[in-house]
Formats: sequence, structure tokens, C-alpha cells
Amino acid sequence: MATLAAHNNIPDAPPPSHWSEGASDDAALEHIPGEKGWPLVGNTFRTLADPHAFTDHMVKTYGRVYKTHAFGGWNVALIGAEANELVLFNKDKIFSSEQGWGPVLDQLFPRGLMLLDFDHHRIDRRALSIAFKPGPMRHYSGALNAGIAREVAQWEGAMIFYPAIKQLTLDLAADSFLGIPWGPEADRINTAFVDMVQASVAPVRKPLPFTKMKKGVDGRAYMVEYLTAETVRRRAEGGGQDMFSQFATATREDGEMLPVDQVVDHMSFLMMAAHDTITSSATSLLYYLAANPEWQEKLREEIVAVTDGPDASGTARALDYDDLGKLELTEMAFKEALRMMPPVPSMPRRALKSFEFGGYRIPAGAHVGINIYWTHYSKEYWDDPRTFDPMRFTPDKVRERHKYAWVPFGGGAHMCLGLHFAYMQVKILMAHLLQRYRIEVPEGYEPDWQPWPIPQPKDGLKVTFKAI
Repeated sequence: MATLAAHNNIPDAPPPSHWSEGASDDAALEHIPGEKGWPLVGNTFRTLADPHAFTDHMVKTYGRVYKTHAFGGWNVALIGAEANELVLFNKDKIFSSEQGWGPVLDQLFPRGLMLLDFDHHRIDRRALSIAFKPGPMRHYSGALNAGIAREVAQWEGAMIFYPAIKQLTLDLAADSFLGIPWGPEADRINTAFVDMVQASVAPVRKPLPFTKMKKGVDGRAYMVEYLTAETVRRRAEGGGQDMFSQFATATREDGEMLPVDQVVDHMSFLMMAAHDTITSSATSLLYYLAANPEWQEKLREEIVAVTDGPDASGTARALDYDDLGKLELTEMAFKEALRMMPPVPSMPRRALKSFEFGGYRIPAGAHVGINIYWTHYSKEYWDDPRTFDPMRFTPDKVRERHKYAWVPFGGGAHMCLGLHFAYMQVKILMAHLLQRYRIEVPEGYEPDWQPWPIPQPKDGLKVTFKAI
């Protein structure tokens, strides 16, 4: 369990009443070591250029609690598994996810599940969880099998993988999430959605003409109009098995359905949270399997044993929903890919009250963050952390490790609601790919990855699918 530092000998911080913009920020965090960086921009450009190297530098220089000034303000970094547990488990309700993520996501994905706290979050999460019960999940698995089979049949030969899996994930979301067929309507929704995602991390935060933010705001207006009309229609007609239909008819503890505008906000956010993270994690898994052909073969053998392999015509057999749990090695390999390339490398929060950690008292109002990527590569928790080794995730090895040393899906009350959907989609994708193809990359190929905000290979990932 995470331990807070004892009250003795902890450098004190000014009381919360002193916390405000400007010089008093410096005073409130004066006792915490760190760097302010250049005038105006602080450490923003150093962080963007190589966030992982910057974190390594700060930890080596200042320790596992440090401050850095970037993106217009101070942030206190809390590093390591104990810090992850403190912030994510949030036993004492110290940290606000809403106020942590809000500055990044509030314009385009307001009031999404990750931007809610405490009772409001608990009530809405329970209502939305109906979409991830076995009945709906079984339906999604059928749609995923059909959509993935249709698309990957065309992938033989050399290709750039990331754009292909991104488009496939968008198309699958239109089917499984929204229950609409692939076609012009889905394309329009996908375009609006991509504009929203790109705008969420755009440097210009006002919707000025010709900016990404303007395109994103326009995309959100379209999505709000579409999802609002569809929510009303689906409530009147009922019966849909897709995720959106489940959300549209979800009820809270008092039996009342969620307000229409909240259904719209939750659906928009869920599509964003699922799409880029699954695209990133599927890409990293595919790369590691191509670069480690012995593990690719082990997964292929497991998949063939579970599905009975391709049929007489060479077509990959579907992965049945009831067989998902049998792909144990595949799941371990996916977990290892998530360790090596976590789709969300860091997570922000804001302290609602002062707290103590690592020998420091951090004041109420402070923006704080944990670094998942750093923890996933720390030799304190992982032997030879830069080697791809799915055997780290055998039950015995997992029990031996700190529970919060591996947190690609977050933890505590805000643990990713759709994590089982992510496991399912990636397992089905691997089942179809590995029955059909041998996946290859050039000898010694190590693509550079864009590390922020969600990892992706800068060259799109050059792979070759060779028919078996």
C-alpha cells in the first residue's frame, strides 16, 4: 500500500489561501525541488521534445517528487508505483480527475466519465456499465469478428500499418459503438470525431478560423446534433444491441434514465477514449510480435488450438466470445505491449486538499501528475525492462509485483470502463491476423515513436503480411 510521509520533519507549504496565479504559485511550491525553465514557456518544449528523457533527468536530479513549469503553470510530479497507488486509488478523495483532465479535454469532450469525480462519477459509471455486460459484449464480439475479417483479408503484402488500423478501429466503432453500417454516414461521423481528437491537443486553444480547434469545435457541434437526435430515436424505438443504444436507455440507481445531453457527452468521450488508445496498443503489439517472431509463433499456435485454425478455403475462423479467456498467452503479450508502450503515458490530477508524500507536503490546488511510462520501465519493478517478455504476466509474477507497477488502464474508481472491450478487440484482431499471415519487419527495424499525447510510430510502422 502507498504510504504517506510522517508529519515529522516535512517541509511545510503555505496554506491554500495563498494559492493563486502568478508569484504566489512559486511561493506555494518553494519547498519542492524542481526547475522553472525558460521565461514564459518554462519546460514546455523540453517536455514535448522527449517527455521520457525529461522525466528521467528530473527524477535523477531531484528525486521522485519534483516540480516543473510547463504548459502555462506548475505541476508536481509524483513518481513510482506508490505514487500511482496514492493518486489512482485516491482513498482519501484528495485528487480531482475532472480538474486534472479538464484543461485538455473540456472544450471538446466535456462531462465525459473521466471528467467526473466521486458520487457523480460513481452513479454514472454504474449506469453506463450495462453496455459492458456479457449480453452486449457477446454482440460486440460478433460485429468485431465480421468487421475485422472483412478488412484484414485485404492486407496481404507490404503496408503502413498505423493508418490502416486507425481506419479499421473507426469503422468498427461505427458498427459496435453506434450500430450504423460502414458508409457515408459513418465516414462523416469519423471525420468529425477525428477533428475533435486532433483539436483536443492542439496548441491554439481558441476556435479561430482555419485552426484545428475550429475544426474540432465544428466536429463536436455535428456530433452533438447527431447523437442527440439518435438518443431520442433509440429511446422511442428501443431494442438496439450496440453500445450507444445501451447508453441511451441506461438508468441510474433511482430508475431514471440519464439526461439526453449526458448520454451525448458520455458517448462522445467513450469513442475518444477507446479509439486512439486501442489503435496505439494494437500497433505496439503488432510491432513487438513482428520483431519477436518466436513469440508471434507461440501466439499463433495458441490461437490455432483454440479456433481450430483456418477452414478448408484458408479463411480464418472467428474467435468465439466464450473462447476469449482461453487466449492466455495472447493476453500476456498484450499486457507486455501495454507495459512497453502505454497508450496514456501520464495522468494529471488536481489536489483538492493538501497531502503528504515522499517527504513533502503538497498544497491544495496543486496540479499533480503520475508517470506511467517511467514506472513501466523502472528496474525496481521489472527485470531487463527494455526486453519484450510476456512471461512477466504469469500469475506468480503478477502477485510478486507492486499492484500499481502496471497501470495502463489507470486504477481505482477511474479504472478504464472499457478495458475488457479493449482486450476483446485486440484478441479478435490477433486471431484473424495470425491465422492468415506471418507478420514481418526488416531486421533491426526500430521505428521512432511519437511519445505524446498517445504513442504512435512516426513512420506509420512498415510491416509485411505474408500469407501462411
